[in-house]
Amino acid sequence: MKRIEIENQKPNFIGCWNIENKILCDEIISFFEKNKDLSKEGTTTLGKNVDAKKTTDITITPKNLEQPQFNIFKEYFNELHKCYVDYQKQWPFVKSIFSKVDIGVFNVQKYNPGDHFSHLHCERTSLNSLHRLFAFMTYLNNVEDGGKTNFDYYKIKIKPEVGKTLIWPAEWTHAHAGEVLKSGIKYIVTGWLHFPVK
Repeated sequence: MKRIEIENQKPNFIGCWNIENKILCDEIISFFEKNKDLSKEGTTTLGKNVDAKKTTDITITPKNLEQPQFNIFKEYFNELHKCYVDYQKQWPFVKSIFSKVDIGVFNVQKYNPGDHFSHLHCERTSLNSLHRLFAFMTYLNNVEDGGKTNFDYYKIKIKPEVGKTLIWPAEWTHAHAGEVLKSGIKYIVTGWLHFPVK
């Protein structure tokens, strides 16, 4: 894991790293393609709306991780944990109040040409998502034509590159959107870090 510095407005509280295990990224893509029976059309918190979000998703729960076919995600979360520990180093107050976080349901997403999550959104929008502290996302492959993640308030555009991993606050301050993918295919893993369930 190697930290990547994001230019533009600072502080922006967006952590960025390169997970250097490219084989892991390839294996997650392979998992997606071998388990198409688990995939479904992507939805937002408001339900299906292809004008807001058009993706193909596999949704995975913590209970799924008890099954051998999902073992690759245990390895992924070991890498994500390293990123979160480094995030805490950058912002020590985070460690003082959120020393432990949980990961709940998360998604592996596939974007085909024309797909997107272009609706400006944040990760904490109602009482149902109040437990979310941070969002995370890892790009699983390189994308050359579209598909960037834009944090408009900070004038930051993140290009999808294999292994690039982001952690950012769930609040409205970090509203973001994903550009339409113009060509190729884009794969990501994304989800939330939230208050521990006691």
